[in-house]
Amino acid sequence: MTGFDEQQRIDDGRYPWVVADRPGWTFLSNHAHVLVCLSRDPEARLRDVAAEVGITERRATTIVSDLVEAGALSVTKVGRRNQYRVHKRARLRHPLEANKTVGDLLRGVS
Repeated sequence: MTGFDEQQRIDDGRYPWVVADRPGWTFLSNHAHVLVCLSRDPEARLRDVAAEVGITERRATTIVSDLVEAGALSVTKVGRRNQYRVHKRARLRHPLEANKTVGDLLRGVS
């Protein structure tokens, strides 16, 4: 459950790629969605990433920790903000996609 109704709209002009009418399921996981968001905006606030993905800020924080632990993402503190670096050469984790990289995934959805 994402916390969003299927007809939930994010219409503040910042994220033109957000689909207004969300389906009940998607082809990509929330982990992939967070990676896509942070690759597009490495200085994004997790609050904004969470809103875009349709998850809580706490869940976004957990996902970022998972991605850091997996070697797909690194976080650097810059002043009071975080800056994220996606490691595009990191391998995808599932055996079906283990021959592909994070960069392949991002190219596929860009």
